[in-house]
Amino acid sequence: MRGSSTAVCNSFAERPSFDGGSPTTLQEIQTLCSYNRWANQRTIDCCRALSPEQFTRDLGSSFPSVRDTLVHIMLAEWIWHERCHGASPAKFQPGSDFPTLEAVLARWESIDLRGYAASLSGNDLERIVHFRRFDSRAHASVLWQILQHVVNHGTYHRGQVTTMLRQLGAKGISTDLIGFYREHAASTGS
Repeated sequence: MRGSSTAVCNSFAERPSFDGGSPTTLQEIQTLCSYNRWANQRTIDCCRALSPEQFTRDLGSSFPSVRDTLVHIMLAEWIWHERCHGASPAKFQPGSDFPTLEAVLARWESIDLRGYAASLSGNDLERIVHFRRFDSRAHASVLWQILQHVVNHGTYHRGQVTTMLRQLGAKGISTDLIGFYREHAASTGS
């Protein structure tokens, strides 16, 4: 065995230092937001094969159904997008407000994280975003951290959707970042 489990756990507890500013570039954030859109679209395309009953079936996951998980991903993007624009929504809509995949998509299309990232310039990534959480407590986060969080959050829950699709007998699809890079390279010849 390599070292003790205590040593491994403690190494993860160390917090990275970002004293020199963002450890990422604007181009990297824009690429991640493009990846997020690509991965969402691939996931949505797989969900088109589900019947209405399958789409809303309670599968006992973190969010009960494929619909509820997609709604959570979409509304998380929405709330962070709103926060980045100075608003602080007080709550999420329930999944039941989106009875079909088309209803989810209609709302999701109005949230353009990729377009938002493309509109950024200069030192925008270092901007401190002030907002209120659902419990009304004031909070602040650095913009680049928010955008990385949104992409990472979506990746986590898209993985849950893939598992749910398999439980329903539907085919999932890879949304790995390396797949995005490979597809992009093939389409641009780079």
